[in-house]
Amino acid sequence: MTHPILLPLYRITVLSAILYDIIMIGDVMEYLQVFDQKGNALNESVVRNKKMNLPNGKYFKTVIVYIQNSKGEILIQKTSKQKGSEWATTGGHVPFAVSSLDTMHNEILEELGIDIEKEKLEYIWTEKDSDALQDDYFLQMDIDIDKLSLQKEEVEFVKWITVSEIEKMIQENNFREGNIPFFEYLIKIGRI
Repeated sequence: MTHPILLPLYRITVLSAILYDIIMIGDVMEYLQVFDQKGNALNESVVRNKKMNLPNGKYFKTVIVYIQNSKGEILIQKTSKQKGSEWATTGGHVPFAVSSLDTMHNEILEELGIDIEKEKLEYIWTEKDSDALQDDYFLQMDIDIDKLSLQKEEVEFVKWITVSEIEKMIQENNFREGNIPFFEYLIKIGRI
């Protein structure tokens, strides 16, 4: 168990490092939360561009959401050129000292401009690979995509498509690989 004084001191240290990056380097380095193999947050962070260098037994975490409308269509986005120009669902990395749920809410707000109620996000499961965990969420919501305020640095455009269209995109290698296991799981459990 962590001493109650240490966590605030650690956070102050991380915040000091961020301020140093802004002042000295002129750029904000993104610090990600580090987790153990069971998904428990540790009192550790890692700079995003160093996330693949974590020692065995330590993981960074991402979140994604499949948003389905009342017609059964799934909202997907074409990522910006800076983000690989690929078809994917909404998601992102869990920052230091931020929960998975808050991260998912923030990613939807940042990328799509929608301030949803967190209670509407349904946590489904956590995937694990050799160096990352991924919390997967599902959201049932009708959204007028013409009224979205997209974050152009991340998202080029969005569209509603059918499950069979996603399956075709997967067969043609036109869908983000990291989003596929959750898509297949949602089909398996009859959610989409």
